[in-house]
Amino acid sequence: MEQILQGNLVDIPNRNIYYAEIHLEGQRIKEIRHLSENPNTAAHYICPGFVDAHVHIESSLLVPSAFAKLAVKHGTVATISDPHEIANVCGEAGVEFMIENGKAVPFKFHFGAPSCVPATVFETAGAVLDLAAVKRLLERDDIYYLSEMMNFPGVLNGDPEVMAKIVAAQELGKPIDGHAPGLRGEQAAHYIAAGMSTDHECFTYEEGLDKAQQGMKILIREGSAAKNFEALIELLRTHPDQIMFCSDDKHPDSLLLGHINQLCARAVTHELDLFDVLKAACVNPVEHYKMDVGLLREGDWADFVLLRDLEHFEVESTWINGECVYENGESRIPEIAVEPINQFHCSPIEQHTVFMPAVGTPLPAIVAYDGQLITGTREISAADLVVQEGGWCSNPSNDLLKLVVVNRYQPAPVAKAFIQGFGLQQGAIASSVAHDSHNIIAVGADDASLVEAINLVIREQGGLSCVNASESAVLPLPVAGLMSADDGLEVAAAYTQIDTMAKAQGSRLSAPFMTLSFMALLVIPELKLSDRGLFDGRQFRFL
Repeated sequence: MEQILQGNLVDIPNRNIYYAEIHLEGQRIKEIRHLSENPNTAAHYICPGFVDAHVHIESSLLVPSAFAKLAVKHGTVATISDPHEIANVCGEAGVEFMIENGKAVPFKFHFGAPSCVPATVFETAGAVLDLAAVKRLLERDDIYYLSEMMNFPGVLNGDPEVMAKIVAAQELGKPIDGHAPGLRGEQAAHYIAAGMSTDHECFTYEEGLDKAQQGMKILIREGSAAKNFEALIELLRTHPDQIMFCSDDKHPDSLLLGHINQLCARAVTHELDLFDVLKAACVNPVEHYKMDVGLLREGDWADFVLLRDLEHFEVESTWINGECVYENGESRIPEIAVEPINQFHCSPIEQHTVFMPAVGTPLPAIVAYDGQLITGTREISAADLVVQEGGWCSNPSNDLLKLVVVNRYQPAPVAKAFIQGFGLQQGAIASSVAHDSHNIIAVGADDASLVEAINLVIREQGGLSCVNASESAVLPLPVAGLMSADDGLEVAAAYTQIDTMAKAQGSRLSAPFMTLSFMALLVIPELKLSDRGLFDGRQFRFL
């Protein structure tokens, strides 16, 4: 059946906007008719759909189908999705779960083959994706690229397995995502020459410019924890063909408010060219990854959005393959029943397991920064900490809190360190979302609260928890300890409640649970804590 829509068509390749009539036949655009060379000021704008060029769906705490139900409200029609998180827990079965759940709804997920599972040999993960497994995934038609190569030391040093994974992708003509925070100059050139085509980890303009000048595509990231938009957006002015927008990791409360459309609205306030902004949001990812997404041309898949204006980018309706999946404030993405998969082999812990003998100062402590995945290092002395019964304890008065990681895959000693930047004055928070191996990570103002928060997560076989002297809360995440099986709106509400509780206990971070989840991410310097100990990400060694 033919469908006809009229509006101001945003022709990005020809940098033009004109009043047009679009004829849809089935899932494709049959014809575009020019009605007037001038826009109709009373009409809406028809624009190609927005694309998130790099996202871990798992970080939304939602399964793909539930993620899609929220994302289409903001005009997102497709994602480049790295299933790295669930792969670290459940291996190939986890990747298969994401693909099949995503296929159950009208949304265009483009999954990659995780390249680094586990991310390093310095932590315990739930699975290993070796060269054979990566090749099997890459050979699938529904795997579009080799996901972020976080092991950049392995690339620089020519590690045989790392290089073989890169070659496997190149032989199949599939792009390779990079991940090299802070890498510059000759080392960056070496990394790029090995085949890395993108980087979403640049956190300064100078780093982004260096990599862009060497031919790399730069993804400007604005997620719930890492926010690099302001630092990098001027690159769009000089390198419009090499810039894309992404969220990387976005919690459900943030996704409820907006997605890539928010970055478009912010970008135009910088007086950047509208068509360059839309190239980054709509076109560049589709062309780079050879995505199965239409770009508003005759014969293309009918993937587009109707916008009220090109200033705020508020979405009236979203169309995917000729189907209206969002209109008048309502998402038409159906709810899909989920059968959770998981891997959780952890018993409740006791308070003595988080005890730290009051010896060995000075100690290195992690410094967490709001809006960044990178951390700093601070040397602390006995005077900075509290001693109770012969052990070091948190000192909320100077924001030095105990951070612990509990292995969720097998019995093991609890790893312990101190961290500054969370600001909790009481209680504790814990999470089984702990990049990249997703052991249990917790930070707290006292040992008893730490243990209680951790045991709440263990009881649910995965989740986020928050405790204080008078109450406790937990958001269960039964799917791999990473995602809920519930509707996105319900999960967003539950997350907002537990996030508010953590902030009421003193945390000054904009997203305390998201920041906590990255404090075990060893491939992002400077100092992190894995289940095996405190790790220096610059020297790539345990302290």
